[in-house]
Amino acid sequence: MKHILKWMLAVTLALGLAVQLPAKTHAVLEVDEPIVVYGANLSANQKDEVKRILEVDSQTMKELEVNGQDIANYIDGDPNSNMYSSVKITPKEAGHGIAVNIVTSENITKVTSEMYKNALLTAGVENALIEVGSPIAVTGGSALSGIYKAYDAGGAELDKDRMEVASDELDVTTELAEKEGMTDEKVTELMTEIKKTIAEKKPATREDVEEIVTEQLQKLEINLSEQDRQLLIDLFEKMRDLNIDFGKVKEQLEDIKSTIKDKLGDIDLDLDEGFWEKVKGFFNRMIDKIAGLFK
Repeated sequence: MKHILKWMLAVTLALGLAVQLPAKTHAVLEVDEPIVVYGANLSANQKDEVKRILEVDSQTMKELEVNGQDIANYIDGDPNSNMYSSVKITPKEAGHGIAVNIVTSENITKVTSEMYKNALLTAGVENALIEVGSPIAVTGGSALSGIYKAYDAGGAELDKDRMEVASDELDVTTELAEKEGMTDEKVTELMTEIKKTIAEKKPATREDVEEIVTEQLQKLEINLSEQDRQLLIDLFEKMRDLNIDFGKVKEQLEDIKSTIKDKLGDIDLDLDEGFWEKVKGFFNRMIDKIAGLFK
């Protein structure tokens, strides 16, 4: 009887400790040198070009390939996907956060560095410099699976559910950016503001998430169809179900917001300068015509 009681007590204590242990929410590479992941569909010449683009040192860096089967494993994606985007991940010290540099911006046609960063925060990636490159024009979406593979090989455990919702986020973001009246910067600003508000308000229900999405759409003066609005609500409801704590990455969200504000400001400035140049040209032509009347 005493043995049974001891066994029950041990089980109870073990369960109690298991409940108290916090879930692992972020992943850190357990390597010192960069990891490079090449798209599996690159030709030999294209792979050499990627090595040059990303400044790969094969003597010191771990090199891997990512293929369609990896997409299927990490996010239940299409195993027949073609993979061309390649990435180099350099581990950084604690507190560095995520930095993303698209080395071949002319060939990554849909995903911006801020979109990558936002999705990686959702996936739980932290403290790394991530460089993305491709020798040919591609959307850039498959690079996310390459990053997942690098973290897997580097001894960092990423949560599968978070990886999947991060990939969903990238899909939704790029889809919304193609809508009339939307820009990459505007969509990224929207996603960032929603995450910040979720961190502050900690929504408990789907209705709370819907209220936050609607509030931010109105605040940023963005008009979406009901179908697109539901896409956003569904996405952030998944994040709520996973209990992703965006409060822990609030500073990085602020960095994304600041970068986007600067880009939007540059766009506005360019428009203003273009407008005044047109006005100036109009009056110059008018003056020339008037002067011509007196010749």
